[in-house]
Amino acid sequence: MKQTNLLSFSHILSIMLIFFLVSFKLSAQPSPILPGAERPELYLDLLKGKSVGIVANQTSIMPHEGKKHVVDYLLEQGVSVKKVFVPEHGFRGDVDAGAKVNSSVDSKTGLPIVSLYGNNKKPTAQQISDLDLIIFDLQDVGVRFYTYISTMHYVMEAAAENGKQVIIFDRPNPNGDYIDGPVLKKGFESFVGMHPIPVVHGLTVGELAQMINGEKWLKGGLICDLEVIPVANWNHQTPYKLPVKPSPNLPNDLSIRLYPSTCFFEGSIFSLGRGTEFPFQVYGYPAKNIGTFTFTPVSIPGMSTNPPYKDQVCYGVDLRNESLSHQFTVKYIIDALAKSGKGESFFKGYFNTLAGTDELKKQLLAGKSEEEIKESWQVDLNSYKKLRSNYLIYKD
Repeated sequence: MKQTNLLSFSHILSIMLIFFLVSFKLSAQPSPILPGAERPELYLDLLKGKSVGIVANQTSIMPHEGKKHVVDYLLEQGVSVKKVFVPEHGFRGDVDAGAKVNSSVDSKTGLPIVSLYGNNKKPTAQQISDLDLIIFDLQDVGVRFYTYISTMHYVMEAAAENGKQVIIFDRPNPNGDYIDGPVLKKGFESFVGMHPIPVVHGLTVGELAQMINGEKWLKGGLICDLEVIPVANWNHQTPYKLPVKPSPNLPNDLSIRLYPSTCFFEGSIFSLGRGTEFPFQVYGYPAKNIGTFTFTPVSIPGMSTNPPYKDQVCYGVDLRNESLSHQFTVKYIIDALAKSGKGESFFKGYFNTLAGTDELKKQLLAGKSEEEIKESWQVDLNSYKKLRSNYLIYKD
């Protein structure tokens, strides 16, 4: 009898231990990162009875709902979506950088699509006259010259001018774990840099929208009626793998991490790999002294139809073994400038536009080291970091 009781007690202990281990394992699983679009409990009531426009593209999806597009989801929920506004690269994200994006009609929903790239970067009063509010739901990459944030600025400005609300469906910033690069100087504003922020600004679009409002950067100091639907279970130190590529030439996580550094080649005579399957992950030029790695840009519809040095062999450097912890550097530009031997002619006028200042080009031509160049940014970066702290939704 005692033996039976002892066995039963041991059996019970084993079951309890297994239950404890399973429970511990389940509790240790991190909660999924939910972008604003996947938190309908926070926004569906705000949309009831409203006429809605939405700024969206291929990134406007619900990753944990079978990658359902947010436009389709809103329509299923009975939201009165009237039209879709699209940024650079179009609604499906398959238009070359800088190429014209046409207004059209979405074949699936029948909704009118209004381009916000080209001559019409800002919604007109007529285009939003039938709307009560505008949703902004685009996946940004956290870099000043990525134009989705410029589109957001103009949407906020148009809304403020016409008494409309803007609701941001926020998304994680895949480069949001650090801040670096020169701060844009007055006089260098453009569509690839509208705000006095660093190249790598360390904000989500929701946080940046709050900064735009708080610092009165909209025309005339206007304030947009703004609501941010925050990301759940994410902060600035949380790695984030994008479920779809944010634009045609950022095909993977490494390209996104390298983008702040290699995009500066757009303002030079060098290729950064447009016309290959690994853009922003290499750099080169049709001269054998540049490097031992070779690539040949070709026309790739939907990515780069007419890339620089099309069908020419480029010699250079392959960055595809860089770590995903990569942070912004100017060492690639320093290397390319030195090997080219071109001096001033290495640069195009667009370089200063990307840099947001003419100082970086001067420093490079003067042969300054990366350490010297980065040190020159620190006063501005420290001031910016203090400013940024006022608008953070997700604490570092």
